[in-house]
Amino acid sequence: MIKVTGLKKHFGDLEVLKGIDQHIKQGEKVVVIGPSGSGKSTLMNMLGLLDTPTHGEYYINGKL
Repeated sequence: MIKVTGLKKHFGDLEVLKGIDQHIKQGEKVVVIGPSGSGKSTLMNMLGLLDTPTHGEYYINGKL
């Protein structure tokens, strides 16, 4: 289970993620699509613990 609440990410003045809210249940498959520069890789890096959000929280299997 992945729960994302109010996730934001800034790089200086550039706001890459603008308040992502998502709840992905165990066994559910989700596709993240969008144009280049829309924050897909940034979101995946945060969920993979390679980057930290500017604001918001995310839980993976109930752990912050």
